[in-house]
Amino acid sequence: MKISIITITYNSAATVGDTIKSVLSQTYKDIEYIVIDGNSSDGTQEILRKAQPEFEGRMRYVSEPDKGIYDAMNKGIALCTGDVIGILNSDDYYTSDDVVERIAHEFSRNDIDAVYGDIHFIRDGEPDKITRYYSSKLFRPFLLRFGFMPAHPSFYVRKQVYADYGGYATDYKIAADYDMMVRLFHKHHIKAKYISKDFVTMRTGGLSTKNVKNRLIITREDVIACRRNGMYTNTAFISVKYLYKIFGFLFPSRKQA
Repeated sequence: MKISIITITYNSAATVGDTIKSVLSQTYKDIEYIVIDGNSSDGTQEILRKAQPEFEGRMRYVSEPDKGIYDAMNKGIALCTGDVIGILNSDDYYTSDDVVERIAHEFSRNDIDAVYGDIHFIRDGEPDKITRYYSSKLFRPFLLRFGFMPAHPSFYVRKQVYADYGGYATDYKIAADYDMMVRLFHKHHIKAKYISKDFVTMRTGGLSTKNVKNRLIITREDVIACRRNGMYTNTAFISVKYLYKIFGFLFPSRKQA
C-alpha cells in the first residue's frame, strides 16, 4: 500500500528541513512525497532540490505560484498516485518514526475510508515543551456542528474518497479543511477509525490561530461550511470549541501510543 504525503510550502526555509527529515525517517518506506511550493524566494527551493535524491525517486516537487494553500493542496492531490493521502504542513513534523507505518497497518486490516489521531503544539525552539495537546479521541460526526473535527494534520484518507467527493473548496480563507470534514463525515458518511497516537508536532502560530481576526473568520466560515453541507449550526454553537481549546492549553499532556 502506497501512502502519499503532501507538503505545502511557501518561504519555509526555516522549518521545512525538519518536515523533510521526519518523512525520511519513517520506518514505512512505501511512501510517495509530494511537495507543492508557491515559488518561494527564501531558499526553500534549494532545500527541496538537495533533499530530492535522498528519497531515491519517491519525492516530487513543484515550484510555481498558486491561488492559496487550498489550491496548492488540490494540486498535490491531483499529483498523488498512492492509495492513501495525508498532508504534513511545512512547519510541522512527525512526532515519531512509526506514524506512517501505523497508518498503513490500520488501512490494511480495516474496511475504512480514513484514519485520524492526535497532534500536539510546541513553541518554535522548545520542541520538548508541549503547549497544547489536541486529541481527536472524542470526535463524533454530530460534534461538527459545534466546530469540532479530527485534527486535520492527522487525517489520512483513501485517494478514491477525493475522487468521489472532490478536493478542498478554494473559496474559504481558512476553513476549507473543516468544510472537507463536514462534507465527508456528515454529507457522505465516510467510515473512519481513530488511532490513539500522537501523529504530528506542530509549531504554534498557524493560520487558524494567528490572531483574533483569523478566529473570527474561521468561526464565520465554519458556519458557512455546515450550512453548505446540510448541517445546522450557528455562531454560538461553533464557539463551544474554543472552551475545549482553552482546556487543552491549561492542561497540556503527552499521551503515549
